[in-house]
Amino acid sequence: MGKVRAVCISEKRGTQKKNIESAVFVENWGIEGDAHAGNWHRQISLLSEETIAAFKARGAEVTDGAFGENLVVSGYDFTKFPVGTRYTCKDVVLELTQIGKECHHGCEIFQKMGECIMPTNGVFAKVLHGGKISVGDEFHVQYRAAVITLSDTASKGEREDASGAAVEEIVRKEGYEVVFKKNHPG
Repeated sequence: MGKVRAVCISEKRGTQKKNIESAVFVENWGIEGDAHAGNWHRQISLLSEETIAAFKARGAEVTDGAFGENLVVSGYDFTKFPVGTRYTCKDVVLELTQIGKECHHGCEIFQKMGECIMPTNGVFAKVLHGGKISVGDEFHVQYRAAVITLSDTASKGEREDASGAAVEEIVRKEGYEVVFKKNHPG
């Protein structure tokens, strides 16, 4: 589990984002009031608090929102998750759409430090379900798993395969979403 450490927006493009502590996330749009929101694949940008802290330890003087990030979250390295990963925070559901982005070498951070962490550590997401996120909220990864059960007699239609119920109970207890897909030869 992660924790939301900052919720940032900029009211105009070309200005640094500022931590506003709490915001409304709008489905298929982004954060209400953020100049970068829109109907596209980069509605929300996320950075790990740990990545920012490591950059600060190398001498960078940055505040929340300096990299253009909307959410700063502790507890996760977002670059370790594949595109398509879903995150939940209260009612909000986000889907990872892009890892990294081209850095504009003219940005203030690049000019001071000779590098920027957004090209390698910044990630982007779409808002699949809206709601409100505030600093201090719990932030979760929606893990997905596949379980395949095989039975010769069930595949031949000689008996019903009921092995899924026990697996379903275990998987649900661990917090995974359970979706059944049956494929029958034939």
